[in-house]
Amino acid sequence: MSPEQQKPRNDSSSHKVVSKKINQILSALRVPDLPYPASKVPSEAEPEWRSLLLSCWAEQRDERVTRVLGSVDITWSVRQVNAAYLSDRIMDLFLKTSGLHPTLITRIARLRFWLAWRLDVAGAEAFNGRLLNWLDHLKEWRGWSDTGGRSARALLDQLDVLKQLVADSFEQESPTLVESFCEHWLADAEKRQAQVNRLSERLLDTEQGASRQRFADQVARALIGRALEGRQLPRGISRFILEDWYSVLKQSVWLEGTAGEAHRHANKLLEWLVWAGDPQLSRNDPSRLYHVGEQIEDRLNSVWSRVFSSPAPADAIAKAHADIVARIRGDEPALEPALPQSRPFKWDTAWLSLTPVEPVDVERFVHKWYVEGEGVHEQRRFFFALLEHTNEILWTNGVGAKLSTQGWPTFVAALESGTLRELPAPTPFGQILGETVTVLAQVCVKQQKQREKAAEQARARAEEARLAKQEAERKHREQEAARQAELERQRAEAEKQRQEDEKAEQLRQKRQRELEAGQQIDGIPLGGWIVIAGDPEPVRLKLAVKIAASNKFVFVDRLGLNRSEFHYEDLVEGIVENRIRVLGKSAEFDDTLTRVVGRIRVGRS
Repeated sequence: MSPEQQKPRNDSSSHKVVSKKINQILSALRVPDLPYPASKVPSEAEPEWRSLLLSCWAEQRDERVTRVLGSVDITWSVRQVNAAYLSDRIMDLFLKTSGLHPTLITRIARLRFWLAWRLDVAGAEAFNGRLLNWLDHLKEWRGWSDTGGRSARALLDQLDVLKQLVADSFEQESPTLVESFCEHWLADAEKRQAQVNRLSERLLDTEQGASRQRFADQVARALIGRALEGRQLPRGISRFILEDWYSVLKQSVWLEGTAGEAHRHANKLLEWLVWAGDPQLSRNDPSRLYHVGEQIEDRLNSVWSRVFSSPAPADAIAKAHADIVARIRGDEPALEPALPQSRPFKWDTAWLSLTPVEPVDVERFVHKWYVEGEGVHEQRRFFFALLEHTNEILWTNGVGAKLSTQGWPTFVAALESGTLRELPAPTPFGQILGETVTVLAQVCVKQQKQREKAAEQARARAEEARLAKQEAERKHREQEAARQAELERQRAEAEKQRQEDEKAEQLRQKRQRELEAGQQIDGIPLGGWIVIAGDPEPVRLKLAVKIAASNKFVFVDRLGLNRSEFHYEDLVEGIVENRIRVLGKSAEFDDTLTRVVGRIRVGRS
């Protein structure tokens, strides 16, 4: 929950908007692609859908109500379809803009099934004051994350209770159980807020003190680590620094900070201890070593007493001072690594150069919600305060419980890389409801005007269509008459063309035959035979002479008598008309054979 909460309003402006507009939306709205009935459904014939919506709620389905209606073969009423659409649209927008964790808002959005039923039954009264206030108040949980912890589980347990109450509300056909749940939730929220304020104040005091202790510890460690790194010192001095003087350094920082005189003296004495104990540093300056050895015990006791308000234990400084005295006498005490190998001493010199963050830079980010991760795996945290001693951000869950601390540079780097994002401001449910209903009401008015305009245009179009039909019929008759006339003309032209083509083909064939006949005549040798059609028998004649000057051909019969003359054209015409036929080689052979046989017969006789 966020620390800044306001008492829910009993009469929100969104409720007023709903009361005025919702009935208009349920009766007049038309949305494309939704399963509206083809005609008005009588009230006594309206299908019962409460059991269908109850089953969807019991299964906790993440599905739109309109999709459920379209998946079954039932004729729904206009009011039912619009109630489903309005419920879907409101919950879809709430899913996107509420700012709540996906796991939480997904469960809340399933109330769409119950809301659709209530809108159909009660209209605007479905969103009464208690329900609206509860949905508006859900923004206090915008920092909730599904961590699996006790506080996270407590909210999910309450939603499990709501699940059963909604199912019972379906069964009883009454919203009383759900409204009572909302009322108790809001009463508990006021009590929780007072407790959150007390826990937050106590947490800040505790963490500021812890931050101060952590800063003192880290500075002391950084000073000792920097001074002892790589050094070989007598065991007594090393143990005194790590076990005793470490506490002095830390306490000096805790009391006065790094700029205090006690811390400055404690740090200076740390340097003296290291210088006096390391032969590599003090071997060449015995007079100074004597001077340090003479004063160091008193100064160590003085700083100790100032820091702890009590003298140092008798044996606390003795071993370290003994090692320094041995060095002054010229003894060489056994040296060993100043930092123990068995128990690593951790330090970070960055703590020595820590600079405070400017308040103006912090103001931009403090008291805001941030989120890390995506989807159901996202984790939310509240920037409660910047711990000034360590420059660490104190992250809480928004209800006074610490989540973690994070260094300021790491926080800035996470923002720049996008791994950590500021959570957008939440959108109250009442605002979503009011804006949605207002927009849909405007759509209803626009659709009504469009329907009136469409009806007028339809009447005008019907009259235009009637006149256009008459004109089209007249034009069709004229066009048909013109088409028939054109067809007749085309048929006459086609017949004429056919006759001309036929004559041309006959002429071409005649010329072809004449050409072939000419070739046959040219090919008749002297002595070649032709047959002339006769009555009763055809006459065979033999070419006796060709007269080239007059283009005449002289033919005789088989006995060389009955001379017949033909012009070239006459022969061609006769061949074309099939009155004359040119005989080939076989005819000459027959003629020769006939003469031979005739002579033989004459000789015998």
